[in-house]
Amino acid sequence: MLEVKDKYIYSFSQENEPVMHVASGETLRFHTKDCFCNQITSEEQKVETIDWDFINPATGPVFVEGAKPGDILKVKIEKMELGEYGVMVAISGDGVLGNDFTENKVKIIKVSGDVAEYNEEIQIPCTPMIGVIGVAPAGAAIPCGEPGNHGGNMDNTKIGEGATLYLPVSVEGALLAMGDVHANMGDGEIMVSGIEIPAVVQVSVEVLKGKELRTPFLETQDALYSIASDKDLEQAIYIATSEMCKHIQEKKSYSIQDAGMLMSAVGNLEICQVVDPKRTVRFKMEKKYLK
Repeated sequence: MLEVKDKYIYSFSQENEPVMHVASGETLRFHTKDCFCNQITSEEQKVETIDWDFINPATGPVFVEGAKPGDILKVKIEKMELGEYGVMVAISGDGVLGNDFTENKVKIIKVSGDVAEYNEEIQIPCTPMIGVIGVAPAGAAIPCGEPGNHGGNMDNTKIGEGATLYLPVSVEGALLAMGDVHANMGDGEIMVSGIEIPAVVQVSVEVLKGKELRTPFLETQDALYSIASDKDLEQAIYIATSEMCKHIQEKKSYSIQDAGMLMSAVGNLEICQVVDPKRTVRFKMEKKYLK
């Protein structure tokens, strides 16, 4: 199996040199660092010692043969292997509660099997997910800490084992990269970090021809999600909702009114994260309503 490791990017860009070229249908293992580039090693370490030029490293990128602008890159997340320790931080001035305290704090969390030991009282079942995953945009480079139509730092808790992500391809080869894995993260990521952890992520990639996406979509066993990011949360909400509505209209030959009313009856608008330069939301539709 192909191993993708030891090369990291800090922005998604068509200028990034690929680590390797792979065929559509290939299976790969991405070895990722945590979002702090593994810089934090103890709870006594000061947040001020972090080099912020090395944040949110994404392993890759990988050039997928046959991927052209206008195609879709299908990425199935098959397996995730977590490291032994995760990191969390509380940083004054950052996150939803950042203005409510002045002292920064670092927390090291041991991960044993599928359990994260938050403290002596609380054991958290791990639900691993990928925070940063995307392809290169056609225009200017986009930092790995920022989400967009290319994917990026979506911090979507549903991007985990068994899920399939569909990304719009904007440049030849797509240039897929990923990182910022979490052992667990709550929707919103309100304190800026989930349980940040190094990991190995096994995925299969496939180029889909003949259909074009305007924003990422995600498929799980039971549901389909449209994903959208924007500096304005209201605009992100509109884009995710509108793209799901268009999908239902096309799939079921519904009018916008009928598609929208179905979404209002059984769909769910959900928050991914509210702490990045752009906010990310998802709209969920159970697949039983889309057959």
